[in-house]
Amino acid sequence: MTDEAPACPECSQPMQSGGFVLSKREDDGRRTCRKLWRCTDRHVSWGWIDRPDEPLEVCPVPELFADIQR
Repeated sequence: MTDEAPACPECSQPMQSGGFVLSKREDDGRRTCRKLWRCTDRHVSWGWIDRPDEPLEVCPVPELFADIQR
């Protein structure tokens, strides 16, 4: 991920960092971190830390991260 805040894939508003989540990637089986992002409309997206050029994905379980700080 770059240092610049990305736009929300759902509403195009600027997003704020919400921390990191250790996750197992399906395509290569590696455990690596995802960076969480959240917009003011409470949409939660994430992206792989080691793949900064890939687009953010909408988080499929945003309720798990409902308490992340804005």
